[in-house]
Amino acid sequence: MTNRRPLVRRMAVTAVSTAALVSLAAPAEAATTEDVDYTTWQRDCQAVMDQALPYLKQRIAAAKPGEKQAIVLDIDNTSLETDFGFSYPQPANEPVLDVAEYVQDHGVALFFVTARPGIVYSFTDHNLEHVGYDVSGLYVRSFVDLFKDVAAYKTAKRVDIENKGYTIIANIGNSPTDLSGGHAEKTYKLPDYDGQLS
Repeated sequence: MTNRRPLVRRMAVTAVSTAALVSLAAPAEAATTEDVDYTTWQRDCQAVMDQALPYLKQRIAAAKPGEKQAIVLDIDNTSLETDFGFSYPQPANEPVLDVAEYVQDHGVALFFVTARPGIVYSFTDHNLEHVGYDVSGLYVRSFVDLFKDVAAYKTAKRVDIENKGYTIIANIGNSPTDLSGGHAEKTYKLPDYDGQLS
């Protein structure tokens, strides 16, 4: 597999690994809505992606001839470390990027559906590409979309992806609005700690 991750990300991973080792010395407390720490969040994200990857490997291997497979990803606190990445470009959420790299290396298209407004499209697209995602499509909200229900907006974008001939084999997000409405074979919910993470 080609390693597309920039050097800056490798340095960030080292820092995360060091933090994880420190947490082994003292038992970690369960995250509450008042106190969500980075190490706990990463552990909880990894647990979800550990469930997703075996299914995705199996589903990719079982692709029908000519089938165009895709996964749909939310951005904030799903694909990117929005609440923990205080710089631009924001770092990738490592467990999600690892899964995304596997599927994109096996011909699966990555579509991103976000509630972010259209004014930040170019910054968001650059950020995703910079940290290692191969963006097949990025959906941001137009001015009119800002007045629509977020769940309905995201469902409509998945319908649009299907209308382009893709089978959405998985939909990954951290909010119920990312995942409701169908139009994906499987959904995987990352932690939001009762809405504390956007």
